[in-house]
Amino acid sequence: MKNNHFVKVATVAPKIEVGKPSYNVKQFLEEIEMIKDQNPHFITFPELAVTGYTCGDLFFQSYLIKENHQAIKYFLENNTFQGIIIFGAIYVYKNDIFNCAYVVQGNKVLGIVPKMYLPNRDEFYEARYFAHGTVLNDKVIIVEDFDAPFGSQLFHEKSKNIKFGIEVCEDMWAPIPPASYQTIAGAEIIFNVSASNEVLNKDDTRRYIIQSFTKRNNCAYVYVSSGRYESSQDTVFSNHCLIVQNGDIIAEAKLLNNGSTVLLGDVDHGYLKFLKRKNETNRESLRIYINDYSTVNMNCQFDDSKYKFINAFDITPFVPKENKELQFRKILDIQVAGLAKRIQHINAKSVLLGVSGGLDSTLALLILYKTFKYLNLDLKGIKAKTMPGFGTGERTLTNAYNLAKALNISMDTIDIKPTVLEIFNSIGHDPEKKDITYENTQARARTSILMNMANSLNGFVLGTGDLSELALGWATFNGDQMSNYSINGGLPKTLVKFMVQSFADYQFSENNLLKNTLYDILDTPISPELTCSKQKTEEIIGKYEVNDFIIYRMLNCGDDESRIAYLLKRAFNLRDQEINKYLDTFYNRFFSQQFKRSVMPDGPKVIQISLSPRSDWRMPSDAKY
Repeated sequence: MKNNHFVKVATVAPKIEVGKPSYNVKQFLEEIEMIKDQNPHFITFPELAVTGYTCGDLFFQSYLIKENHQAIKYFLENNTFQGIIIFGAIYVYKNDIFNCAYVVQGNKVLGIVPKMYLPNRDEFYEARYFAHGTVLNDKVIIVEDFDAPFGSQLFHEKSKNIKFGIEVCEDMWAPIPPASYQTIAGAEIIFNVSASNEVLNKDDTRRYIIQSFTKRNNCAYVYVSSGRYESSQDTVFSNHCLIVQNGDIIAEAKLLNNGSTVLLGDVDHGYLKFLKRKNETNRESLRIYINDYSTVNMNCQFDDSKYKFINAFDITPFVPKENKELQFRKILDIQVAGLAKRIQHINAKSVLLGVSGGLDSTLALLILYKTFKYLNLDLKGIKAKTMPGFGTGERTLTNAYNLAKALNISMDTIDIKPTVLEIFNSIGHDPEKKDITYENTQARARTSILMNMANSLNGFVLGTGDLSELALGWATFNGDQMSNYSINGGLPKTLVKFMVQSFADYQFSENNLLKNTLYDILDTPISPELTCSKQKTEEIIGKYEVNDFIIYRMLNCGDDESRIAYLLKRAFNLRDQEINKYLDTFYNRFFSQQFKRSVMPDGPKVIQISLSPRSDWRMPSDAKY
């Protein structure tokens, strides 16, 4: 893809000499040369990096003002990088000195953005030296020195259709930062050139501010701060650099490096545009806070056909990678709270559950068990039923029994074969013909038995199907697709696996029978066991890891088929033929099977996406792809 909708950004906190602009810009050029081969689209340097932030009253001196100007001219004459460069430097207008960010492409200054808020407290004394950007009254002036617009403005790079805004250090800390208006006006990425000194826990505060801002505004934030080569007379600067996207830290620099600091990261620009399209609150803000920014247009003609990602792709994006036990407990609490409310609301005396010994019914049983404990209910109210059919294997059946035994729950066995044969006889189906009728009759027989028993026991049937099965329509309509409450409907299959393993690791590590049973269930190939125990789901619809990745990119990131194909090759190293098969299978099933989702039972949303027709996903059952 020539434009893959990823933006590679780099931050550089270089070695500088305070008060030596000519030396400093040469350091810029050296750093740029060293990272050019990684083909970043943007390279950002800190606040006042040309002069050094800690010059003090030297900012008034004619020599420093002159050398600042000459150094920038030298940089423009010697810059061979054709992407966008952003750096901090002073600009003098009508004898006022402004603390600014310069936006540069090649040998041209595209725009100069002044700092709006000047800290003038504690160790900061900026109002002594600089004029507030607000004195321009949001006007944008074309300045002769660089034939460039000077003032509050946005920037638009056309080849990748990127809109970006600029903040300078303290702007980020304001009650209503300039970037709030910039993102409302369309900016997807904010760059902040900063010189933030380090004191205890200040790095945590920066993270919180930036993560919160990007989450609220569905944007990315690229933050670069100066390092220890600033003056340490009274303060120390730590080269804290952050690349954050929609609340997630993409990359972060180690503090107080002994040398220049370079940080690179991939911003998913297509994902951010998708989020902004979906976010009605964001759109309403545009109507409420009208702020017509002057926009600088440029075209860097970026070609991403040979784009190399900084980090390997996460092939299981739904599965927590950090604080796993904490994340497990949060998911557990959501599922238990949802089920507890339903049990109490209908005053159910019992909950019926078909336990196959597979992943989904195992998780449903564990959640049901924890809910009964949470509500201080008698475990006798859990009516677990294992219902072997024509393809049920010994391994899964044994695991179903072991689950009940380890949890001290009674388990009834109901052989569905006589019932199914009766149905075959009534509809004239040959039992030797193992077709879709053969399979679906078994699934519907199980659901029918459970529903009828629930009536007789003043209870309800707990469903087991997961979000991945809903997406693919991998369920029998009015069979395992139907229940009175679908406890796993908010979890993709990869997250179901995570939950079952977490139960073994964190909840029942001392219950050897249960722990060993859970691990054996995790190792058992996923199968509907309708024709035989060797029937494997992933041989029919493909690996769940790949399907969940497609679900994530489509529903969570808004990617189209071509972009998902591009990412599948890089994430899973699949051949084009394999990719086409996965996508054909997924999209055909996703569109043709919507009718099953349109009448899916209630169940709790757990992650950012859901396929419930009552909440996240409203799609006509007869839509064409």
